[in-house]
Amino acid sequence: MALAAVVAAIGLVVSPAAGDAAARVVGVREISPRISLISVYSPAMDRVIDSHVLHPVGKPAGLPSFYMLPGAGGAEDGISWYNNGGVKEFFAGKQVNVVLPMGGRFSMMTNWQHSDPMLGVNKWQTFYTRELPDAIDRTFRTSGANALSGVSMSAGPALDLAIQAPDRFRAVAAYSGCPGTTDPLGRLSNTVIPLRGGANPFNMWGFYDNPDWIKHDPVVNAGKLRGKTIFLSAGSGLPGPIDGGPRETLGGMFGGNVIEAIALSCTSNMSNRLNALGINHRFNHRPDGTHSWGLFSADMRLSWPMIARAIGVR
Repeated sequence: MALAAVVAAIGLVVSPAAGDAAARVVGVREISPRISLISVYSPAMDRVIDSHVLHPVGKPAGLPSFYMLPGAGGAEDGISWYNNGGVKEFFAGKQVNVVLPMGGRFSMMTNWQHSDPMLGVNKWQTFYTRELPDAIDRTFRTSGANALSGVSMSAGPALDLAIQAPDRFRAVAAYSGCPGTTDPLGRLSNTVIPLRGGANPFNMWGFYDNPDWIKHDPVVNAGKLRGKTIFLSAGSGLPGPIDGGPRETLGGMFGGNVIEAIALSCTSNMSNRLNALGINHRFNHRPDGTHSWGLFSADMRLSWPMIARAIGVR
């Protein structure tokens, strides 16, 4: 009740209508022969969003794409697969375009019903399922075969995006996140994360009785993932070698352990739902691992052979 009162006092601000223009690349900077920084204008949000793209030398045409969404800071805080996840080394020589966007902090990577005084206009479902892939396909002359992953905050949303855009992604991976929006932990996560960014969480899908909370629940809508390659993962929350060195292990004992334990509970719920529906998937539950880049990177590497097969990486 107290939270609702605070939110009511903040008020809801109606968002402006999205423009009709097509998304387009407005800038390309070549960081190295294998890394490009592209800037894409989003008509839905009337702003430019940057993404690193890892690709083979020469940018050969006809390759599939793997979109790796960032965590709670939207990679705008410098914490990202690009800076922390070892992807530059791992994907070197692989015949795939790896797209690492920088945007969507604290937004749950969805389309918000209303603009927010802190986060502004959020139309991330539109951007990540339509605008960015269309721009990437044109610029890199891709095969059109795509996979999607999310980590931490974006793990559950990645599953939702794969549901909302069923023809866009052949495979989806959710690393150490909280699938679900209407169960207690899912509702808590989808409220607390926007609040952490100073936003009003009810500018997202309205109050809890709004049908959009159910519409975007991957657990409730898990049946719509049938036929896709699905990878789920979470650690136990116990610090261990998977986290990395002593510094990472120690850091995991102060918050990362609790976050990962919550992720395990949420991800187990998602896996159980898929099992009940008879939908094939892989759920990697490690005996150790806090909410660390050591854990995320290990599970990304484990998921890659499945993802590569699904999108036809040669």
